[in-house]
Amino acid sequence: MKNSILYLTIALAAVSAVSCKSQFTKLLASYDENLKYQKAFEYFDAEKYAKAAQLFESVSISSGGTAREDTVLYYWGLSNYKSNDFVTAETNFSNFVTMFPSSPFVDEAAFYRIDCMYKATLRYELDQKPTHAALEAINEYLVSGRESAYREECEKMITDLNGRLDRKAYESAKLYYKMEDYLAARTALKNVLKDNSDNIYREDILYYTCMSSYKFSKMSISEKQKDRYMEFVDDYLNFIGEFPESIYRKEIDAMYHKSLKELGRYSGTEDDLEKKEKDFERERKILLRNQEAAAEKKK
Repeated sequence: MKNSILYLTIALAAVSAVSCKSQFTKLLASYDENLKYQKAFEYFDAEKYAKAAQLFESVSISSGGTAREDTVLYYWGLSNYKSNDFVTAETNFSNFVTMFPSSPFVDEAAFYRIDCMYKATLRYELDQKPTHAALEAINEYLVSGRESAYREECEKMITDLNGRLDRKAYESAKLYYKMEDYLAARTALKNVLKDNSDNIYREDILYYTCMSSYKFSKMSISEKQKDRYMEFVDDYLNFIGEFPESIYRKEIDAMYHKSLKELGRYSGTEDDLEKKEKDFERERKILLRNQEAAAEKKK
């Protein structure tokens, strides 16, 4: 008996779904543009945005040149936006801004357009062309002279997207370090800051520049080590000049004293150098634990 009731319930639900689909299909194929326009708003208000988008698209041709044209195009875009079809929505809003610059909806449409572009951007590891396109569009929006309620949100987008580009540049250069190509790593890292001195990973970039020059010095032939240790010393002084309280300070201090020893300039004893190395190893373990904990929190 229970199974019979269950089967009946499923069957009724299936019939109801087919019936609803059939009704919507008939509506979509109808030539009654006023009914479709009305039903499009009903679906929109009921948060059935995908169906609303189909109906607004269906009436968009017949509404061309009429008083409702801008409303249809705007809500067609908004329906696509709310159903997460950001590619189509961006096209809708772009067309709207071009066609109706004096519409009361234009500021919202302009913002939704750039928000679609922002949402279409990719993680820093992937292609950043969409990021550059979104940044350009956001900046154009902000300098358009339009008084916008969305300025603060736009500035947050810019911060996020610039941070993504900074990370891309930093990680790409750091890849040479991971590959143990220390000469290429030092050059690439320096070029990152040459291209953008305000990179938010500046401290890490300068740290890996030091690490690269030090390791390159160690692996060099003896005839070239002196000059290369001197390059490390320059990188070290640049680093501590900017970040004297850095979490990396003890580590590169230890490398600095080793470099001075290799250059014949270290005035301390072997015991002093050994103590500095032990202090660094202790600090390094704490640093790694803190970095691992921070990475876990981000997951």
